[in-house]
Amino acid sequence: MTEAVQAGLWGLLAGSALLLGAVLGYGWRVPQKVIATVMAFGAGVLLSAVSFELVGEAYDEAGIAPTAIGTLLGALAYTAGNLWLARRGARHRKRSGAQPAQSQPSEAEQGGSGMALALGALLDGVPESAVIGVGLLDGGTVSLVTVAAVFLSNIPEGLSSSAGMKRAGRGKGYVFGVWTAIAAASTVSAVLGYTVVGAFSPAVIAAVTAVAAGAILAMIADTMIPEAFQDAHLAIGLITVCGFLVSFTLSHV
Repeated sequence: MTEAVQAGLWGLLAGSALLLGAVLGYGWRVPQKVIATVMAFGAGVLLSAVSFELVGEAYDEAGIAPTAIGTLLGALAYTAGNLWLARRGARHRKRSGAQPAQSQPSEAEQGGSGMALALGALLDGVPESAVIGVGLLDGGTVSLVTVAAVFLSNIPEGLSSSAGMKRAGRGKGYVFGVWTAIAAASTVSAVLGYTVVGAFSPAVIAAVTAVAAGAILAMIADTMIPEAFQDAHLAIGLITVCGFLVSFTLSHV
């Protein structure tokens, strides 16, 4: 099996967690505190992976300047895309819709919001999957910590977002079509992360890793933590730290 195929399979595995979360969120009435708790835990897992697996490795490979610049560029790119999509109805794409003021709009309320939600899910998922493929460039072995972090964080993302889509009146075809497409895009993104980025120098690879890290960090702060805080605000710090420690432990065993 070629390493490009391996990258695609790992990306598919991580992306499939979104579909798993969507099944749970659409098919069952999951309590809001459970959604918030799982979202906070997933945020902690991703924060640890970004710190030690992405930003830390980029710094070791290329130094502070490319790492800092790449991280800022990733955050700026994500924020710009997020602002554009927010104006088109995707501001609360990861919200479960329990709070009317923070619910996803229906197509009748805002035309084109369905496409914006799909593009928002793509914006959130691509950086995570790309770094899985990039990780294979370092010695030909994927970072299991990164895959685990993306997988664990994708479940609450899919769960909360699909619950919000259902409340907005979107049918099964739309909901599962979106998450199936994102799982497929995760596969392609991981392959491209390996094949395209692999053609560049180690310094460029480190900078690309930092860009992805910046985008993921911005996504955590903008979409995951607010949903977690909504219903688990008294315990969000503890739950997030638990997720952080689980990911940190995995990266050091």
